[in-house]
Amino acid sequence: MAGFLLILQLVRYGRIRATFPTGLTVANIPIGGLTYETASERLVQAYMSPIELQYQDARIQVRPATIGFELQVNNMLAAADKQRTGEPFWTGFWKYIWNQPITSIDIPLQAKFDEARMRNFLETEISVRYDKPSTPPMPIPGESGFSTGLAGTELDYDTSVNRIINALSSSSRRTARLEVLRTNPAKPSFEILQYMLTDIIDQSAFDGVVELYYKDLQSGFVLHFAHSKVGDTDYPINIAYSSWSTIKIPTLITLFKNLEAPYDPQILDEIEKMVEMSSNESTDSVAKKVIEPNLAPLRITEDAQMLGLENTFWGGFFGLGSPLLKKFSTPANQRTDYTTDPDRYGQTTPLDMGLLLEDIYYCAQDYGGSIPVAFEGAITQQECQMMVTYLSRNKIGVLFEAGVPAGTQVAHKHGWANEVQDGYVHTMADCAIIYTPGGNYVVSMFIHHPVQIIFDRANLLFANISAAFYNYYNLE
Repeated sequence: MAGFLLILQLVRYGRIRATFPTGLTVANIPIGGLTYETASERLVQAYMSPIELQYQDARIQVRPATIGFELQVNNMLAAADKQRTGEPFWTGFWKYIWNQPITSIDIPLQAKFDEARMRNFLETEISVRYDKPSTPPMPIPGESGFSTGLAGTELDYDTSVNRIINALSSSSRRTARLEVLRTNPAKPSFEILQYMLTDIIDQSAFDGVVELYYKDLQSGFVLHFAHSKVGDTDYPINIAYSSWSTIKIPTLITLFKNLEAPYDPQILDEIEKMVEMSSNESTDSVAKKVIEPNLAPLRITEDAQMLGLENTFWGGFFGLGSPLLKKFSTPANQRTDYTTDPDRYGQTTPLDMGLLLEDIYYCAQDYGGSIPVAFEGAITQQECQMMVTYLSRNKIGVLFEAGVPAGTQVAHKHGWANEVQDGYVHTMADCAIIYTPGGNYVVSMFIHHPVQIIFDRANLLFANISAAFYNYYNLE
């Protein structure tokens, strides 16, 4: 009887030994009591079933093989089989007879992960379908503002691939939440800005010629165009204009070239009146005292030319009856395709005034630009900063100042005059360095009308152009 029971136990143990031992797991899948084939099927079912990718609210089912996952079933089961056959038959049998505890053993997951293939799948199958490009703010037609831009989304590939690998490596947590990044709206291009500016001109009541020079003082990007809403809408740039009071900007340069600290308070007072009050009398007076009694306008012209301003000159003092000291021919006033009949005493272009303001800005910021080199240090950084200060005190509440929020620093000089031939204003200008939270820029704009400039129309145009620039730099 005992022999029969022993044989029965041997048969039972032999059947058990033909399968994987109890307590054995492979990649966290229990395979105790299973045959090789059944264990293989269970592993494949657990690890080769689709995983779920989550892109925000979207759910995407993906087969592991599609993204380069290869389960090494044979390798894992071979390691498991060693656990089955590694113990001597009789040792295992006696443990079975005496019901000794079986040590739990786990064979770790063995698989190949093709990260490049996963990334390619995300790029070609997921991103192209689910990423949303941001929408930049766009100009509101006929206005100086921009519509609100819309944020977009894009995948963080590195983080998403790691999460996919974690999902593929788990038999129970088969979901990978893809990392989705928010992309802020891009800033509108400078080409969009130019389109907006010309649209403002076209929508305005001013029907003369507008020439505008602009420079982004961070990137160095430049826009320069001449445009009218009527007739030939685009004109060649660098038209000659009467400089009027904008000539006081190069006058500042020559004054400080000839001044040295400590400064005479009376001289500084006259400079202040020249810029802030646009006093022609103070301009003539301080130029005669500091530069030269008779030929100061010519010295100022020479210094402007030293800075490369080939279309800028001052031919005589402002005072009534002052003689024309020299007749100037410039590339701009020798053109025959378009003329503003500029004043023969003083002329310039938007480009020249813009370049000069750039030089003052760079000199004031870090003693850069052309001024330190052209005048061999005769003008100091502190003096350039003083120029910016004087120009910033020129508060008139109209033109470019009218287009920016209160408190915005606008270092500028404006100019217009009733012309002697008919008593009307034909040319108006404002040339400025504008400092804003979103960036600093130079804008120099001259407008001309052959019949008459109506101030309210012109002022609104300057204000709207200025507002467009400010809004471009400070998008909400």
